Amino acid sequence: MHDQLKTILTKAKLNFAVLAGILIIAVLGKFIDPELSNRIFMTADSLVSELLLVFVAITLGAFIPHFKLVVFGAIAAFLGAAVLIRVGIFTYLTTDYLFAVLIVVLGFASIANLYRHYREFRL
Repeated sequence: MHDQLKTILTKAKLNFAVLAGILIIAVLGKFIDPELSNRIFMTADSLVSELLLVFVAITLGAFIPHFKLVVFGAIAAFLGAAVLIRVGIFTYLTTDYLFAVLIVVLGFASIANLYRHYREFRL
């Protein structure tokens, strides 16, 4: 059992880092700017009902073998879209909404990827 837990933690450390990062953002956001943090996480909460977004995130986490590509790709897409928002090309999007989408995608993708690693082990 101890070796299995060690193997899971070794294989899925990026997953735990992503989930811990989301938790740290939530906690720090409550201290630094509670209104912005509340707005972003309320938007993320409403995005969970968007099943297409959740299915895409779960598919990315479960079926792409290199989870680093998913994480770095999602962050790169966020940064690229944030730049396009600042430039004025995406006038219908806000950075808050985009960050909420990033939180939902990374959260569900990391949980799906974590499950992929966990289901290999039996008690």
